[in-house]
Amino acid sequence: MKAIRVHEVGGPEVLKLEEVPLPEPGPGEVLVRVHAAAINPPDWYARRGFANIPASMRPEIHLPFTPGSDVSGVVAALGPGVTEWAEGDEVYGLVRFPRVGDLGGRGYAEYTTAPVGHLARKPASVDHVAAGAVPMAGLTAYQYVHDIIGLRPGRRVLVNGAAGGVGHFAAQLAADLGAYVIAVASGRHETFLKELGVAEFLDYTKVAPEDVVRDVDCLIDTVGGPAGHRFLPVLKDGGTLSPVFHGEYHDEEAARRGIVRRGGQVRSDGPGMAALAELIDAGRLRVGVDSVFSLEEAPRAHERAERGHIQGKIVLRVV
Repeated sequence: MKAIRVHEVGGPEVLKLEEVPLPEPGPGEVLVRVHAAAINPPDWYARRGFANIPASMRPEIHLPFTPGSDVSGVVAALGPGVTEWAEGDEVYGLVRFPRVGDLGGRGYAEYTTAPVGHLARKPASVDHVAAGAVPMAGLTAYQYVHDIIGLRPGRRVLVNGAAGGVGHFAAQLAADLGAYVIAVASGRHETFLKELGVAEFLDYTKVAPEDVVRDVDCLIDTVGGPAGHRFLPVLKDGGTLSPVFHGEYHDEEAARRGIVRRGGQVRSDGPGMAALAELIDAGRLRVGVDSVFSLEEAPRAHERAERGHIQGKIVLRVV
């Protein structure tokens, strides 16, 4: 089969399309014929050897490896003891995350194996490209909104980076729960986000949200970074700060105001994927796809992803 392999850390050019042996599913696993695989930040972090993370905290990477944790495809074979799925079933999921490298999902390939508990039935209302865009971003947003934050109806929620992968799902899931959602993104995403049901849109290129927004119950910050603390004024005392990526949030000031930080690491979760599929098929959750590339165009897809300003997700179409 064909797969993308990384033999040395570096830029997008180290992503090489190669012929590799077909994997065999082990006990409790299925072989998936991959139709689509999404691009996620951990994919290019791993490709670069996690150079953005302090050396003492970097996950171990074994070269060569095939990137990719998000897949949508068709069950091609069953491992020993598997009764949950049948050959021909359309499935999607976040595979073996937070493992990375060759211990991870290995989704940039024509076939991959997956534990049965990491998969759910693909939403019937969308194609494999849209389904492949969901797993990591959708599951991150779902776990944050429902489990980590425990969002309740009537809350005021600000989503920073609302047009991106996690952001556009988080904004919709919060609104679906009955929250008043304020979306922060660049102006070119305004129509997209308003169509997703946000109550209010702020173009950060024209106005500083921290200057005009107050009394927010929950901040979901998908951007983070050294200037993350600039959003503290939007939160009410006792509010909830939920950073998806690392950032500087002036912890002493936040603690003085009773602001609670709630965050976590997304993990593979078949039941969570099933819940997302149900929302998609009910028309309550839309999937944003920024652009689509072929498997052999993985280097170009990574270049596009690392430039940023994404609307939804970037997906590799394998079939």
